[in-house]
Amino acid sequence: MLYWLMKHIFLGPVLKVFFRPRIVEGAENIPKEGGAILASNHLAVSDSFFLPLKLSRRVTFPAKIEYFTGTGVKGWLQKAFMSGVGQVPIDRSSASAAQGALSTGVRILREGKLLGIYPEGTRSPDGRLYKGKVGVAWIALEAGVPVIPIAMFGTDKANPIGSRMWKPTRISIKIGKPLDFSRYEGLSGDRFVLRSITDEIMYALMELTGQEYVDVYAAKAKEDQAAAEAAVDVPAQPDAKSVDRVPETKAG
Repeated sequence: MLYWLMKHIFLGPVLKVFFRPRIVEGAENIPKEGGAILASNHLAVSDSFFLPLKLSRRVTFPAKIEYFTGTGVKGWLQKAFMSGVGQVPIDRSSASAAQGALSTGVRILREGKLLGIYPEGTRSPDGRLYKGKVGVAWIALEAGVPVIPIAMFGTDKANPIGSRMWKPTRISIKIGKPLDFSRYEGLSGDRFVLRSITDEIMYALMELTGQEYVDVYAAKAKEDQAAAEAAVDVPAQPDAKSVDRVPETKAG
């Protein structure tokens, strides 16, 4: 109930007025029923707000558990808000916790719901598309659902990293054709298959978004950038010229 109240009464109408989100391509690619993974590029926290706003079906996003464990009035309000916009807590503090998060994703999909995932694992530090983590492939194979690539545009301008206030900016969304990996049923334990599937998903996102691809995990890029800033007080980014591959176009 809170999800629909947030979408249609409290938050949704405000976002529509100031950001005018629109689907410019591929709305027909979202299934009317059944589970599916919506794999999106990740430019800003607001990505998780604008995509559900334009879909008739509910979308559930995993969110770091810290958003749900705050104390006091502020913690309660944050937990209520995150739950209200369709996010579920995941614990990434250990390998076992991460596996629990993946299993939660599988459960949501087996219930016939839409699961939003950011294969990069974290927001892009500079607007480029970074290497995908294989968890999205494992979930897709375990749940036996298609993966639908989603391209978000403008959210990094509306909600820049580190900003407290959002800036009115037109938000656009492109939805790609579903990717079917049923040919790899039963191979969720094969890390080579998982990497190939993940690369295929990232290639589809690269084509859909037009972003430059960097074959480095976004989290690692952020660590390197922070280390460089601490050392010389100058932002550092991975050198795109040193990248000698793009994700595979086909798995296997």
